Amino acid sequence: MKEIDKIAFIETKNGQILSTRSKGKSTFYIPGGKRDEGESDEETLIREMHEELKVNIKKETINYIGTFSAQADGARDGVFVKMTCYEAEYTGALEASSEIEEFKWLNYKDIDIVSEVDKVIFDFLKEKGELQ
Repeated sequence: MKEIDKIAFIETKNGQILSTRSKGKSTFYIPGGKRDEGESDEETLIREMHEELKVNIKKETINYIGTFSAQADGARDGVFVKMTCYEAEYTGALEASSEIEEFKWLNYKDIDIVSEVDKVIFDFLKEKGELQ
């Protein structure tokens, strides 16, 4: 089994979750991405959030949420994405970067427009009462 290792940022507010859509894509993804060689989870999270949404993660507030896995979107069968998820406080205002078309606050009813691994995370957050 091939696995794509990704780090994701979970931000829930008022029963909604922060999600992003890349340029040219129709599917929404929880913000984050693949680690660069030698990067820790924290370093990847900080870099990806700055690249995608121009905010600065406060390293001391990073908190592990969980690790989730599902079939990778657009990949051949048997290629899974493993998403290690964190929450954290940040400074700065959310702003879509050059690679992000838009960011949006999604509800559980938006589950049909997110990636397969995000669906697993949506279910997890709904059970915890964080997503409506």
